[in-house]
Amino acid sequence: MAILNALSILPACPSKSTRLSTLFTLGFVMAFSTGLANVSLKYNSVGFYQMSKIAVTPSIVLAEFLLYNKRVSFSKVLALTVVSIGVAVATVTDMQFHLFGACIALAWIIPSAVNKILWSSLQQQENWTALALMWKTTPITLFFLVALIPWLDPPGALSFNWNFNNTLAILMSAILGFLLQWSGALALGATSAVTHVVLGQFKTCVILLGNHYLFSSNPGKTSISGAFTAIAGMSIYTYLNLKLQLNKTSPRPASSLPKSKLSKENSKTHDGNYGSESV
Repeated sequence: MAILNALSILPACPSKSTRLSTLFTLGFVMAFSTGLANVSLKYNSVGFYQMSKIAVTPSIVLAEFLLYNKRVSFSKVLALTVVSIGVAVATVTDMQFHLFGACIALAWIIPSAVNKILWSSLQQQENWTALALMWKTTPITLFFLVALIPWLDPPGALSFNWNFNNTLAILMSAILGFLLQWSGALALGATSAVTHVVLGQFKTCVILLGNHYLFSSNPGKTSISGAFTAIAGMSIYTYLNLKLQLNKTSPRPASSLPKSKLSKENSKTHDGNYGSESV
């Protein structure tokens, strides 16, 4: 991010000023969301981690209703329910968890939901671009991540074997992580927090099915059926969103008043008999 800023590639911040407390909160919850997610993966299996991600969807719906009075239609609720059930069935075969890891996973749900809501809100309502918002919040996130290392991953970087291969792997991971964060921010700005979660669950299903059909893994018929069920629910959810967007962008129908009546009303207005407001 600093290199992009030095090369004047980063877009400018919006002219409308955003409160520093909002940016601070976003950087703070990003640090906790990332740190707690990694600790959850350290103690729990990937399947349990995916199961805990299912709880993020209702948390976002509830938080957006309380904060912004944003409601979700009944048809979308049904589609999201199908998605959640499908993902749960697809990942139920890998449900190894640790009690401490389960507590961490539960604690991760709230900052993860708040993180997605704030990202989407700042980009859509205050016209932040993804890169500009990342540039403003990354230093805050980095500060809290460093502060969390002694608590979440002791002794952390101090005990790591920093040889050439490991360092190169971490640098490559950092570049991929930057691209992942950027693409996720773009998706949050273009869609919504709930849709971003559904997109992540779609990735899970694609990985599961790809491993089965491309690399001959055998997750079981139950997991495969769950993945296809989740994708069907995602397709319905996408269709409902596209239909809503078309309804919002479609032009309003013309006035149902006959042309002769419009002409008559306008002529009366020009004569001054019926005030200054015309049809």
